[in-house]
Amino acid sequence: MTVLVAGAATVLQSCGSSQAEEEEGKKAAAETSVHLVDAFPLKKEQLASHIQIPGELIAFQQVDIYAKVSSFVKKLHVDVGSEVREGQLLATMEAPELTSQLVTSESRLKSFEAIYQASKANYERLLETSKTPGTVSQNDLDVALAKQRSDLAQLDAARSASREITDTRNYLEIRAPFSGIISARNVSTGAYVGPSGKGSEFPLFTLVEQRKLRLVVSVPEQYTSYLKNQSQVTFKVKSLPNQDFQAKVTRLAGALDVRLRSQRTEMDVLNTDRKLLPGMIAEVSIPLSGNAGTFAVPKSAVLNSTQGTYVIKVVENRAVWVPVTTGSSNTEKTEIFGDVKEGDVLVKIANEEIRDNSDLKHVKQTAI
Repeated sequence: MTVLVAGAATVLQSCGSSQAEEEEGKKAAAETSVHLVDAFPLKKEQLASHIQIPGELIAFQQVDIYAKVSSFVKKLHVDVGSEVREGQLLATMEAPELTSQLVTSESRLKSFEAIYQASKANYERLLETSKTPGTVSQNDLDVALAKQRSDLAQLDAARSASREITDTRNYLEIRAPFSGIISARNVSTGAYVGPSGKGSEFPLFTLVEQRKLRLVVSVPEQYTSYLKNQSQVTFKVKSLPNQDFQAKVTRLAGALDVRLRSQRTEMDVLNTDRKLLPGMIAEVSIPLSGNAGTFAVPKSAVLNSTQGTYVIKVVENRAVWVPVTTGSSNTEKTEIFGDVKEGDVLVKIANEEIRDNSDLKHVKQTAI
């Protein structure tokens, strides 16, 4: 009986000691896992990313064509969708009163030409005769010269009046100011049109240049430094979601819009195949190339707390919270600016459980 009791005591003692050892091992493992910190050495890196900004495709040139003189539409030579060349006849107008004015001005012109020719011939005869002394007085010669000059001035005025009426009559032929496509037509044959009053509410045609477009983007202030002349961008449109289009920055406004705080930026887009249409909304991808002298860290290394933005630096196995500001970022990394230098060791996954000035017993450094 004594032997059995002693054996049972021995078994219980051994079980108790093994359980204690197991608990101590779990506790030590837990402490190690709690204090095991992944860290990385800081180094300079150029961060490349991009932003998506909506833009609009507009015609490189677009004009509303109105009638210059009050008239009636005699014939329309084009319609919506017609592709026209520069100088091509679009419409012919008629204004009978202009024709009458032109006939009258031509008659007046011929009359003044005849009067001038007569006074010129008279002066030349008197001038030739005056070469014989005593035949023609100097006063008669001066009067003849003055009459010739007066008739010439009246002839020039008649020519100017006739030319003005002719130029006005030429406006009865409406021609294309540049090559493009007719996107709108607002009149029909027989309609009354004019530069003012009734008939001038709407343009005859709207002409747009379609083979070359402008991509217009309003770039927010914080990104304006990334775009310069000839910077390359890509864009997509909803009608062709699987196709990327290229464009280069051609014009920068050079000032911010006071309402949007953004800079108007334009890119020229060649559209010879006419896949793109003016008025389309584009999704523009603008590359953001960071400065090679900045630091880029994993996003997990940046701690956004209620007190501010920090990274946690490892200094002699102690955690030091360093306030920083962030710059541009991509899907994985972000730029930081603050009291940090190349070679500093930072915690890879920063969280508020790692308190400022706390001990870090297990730090594992890995490159990023």
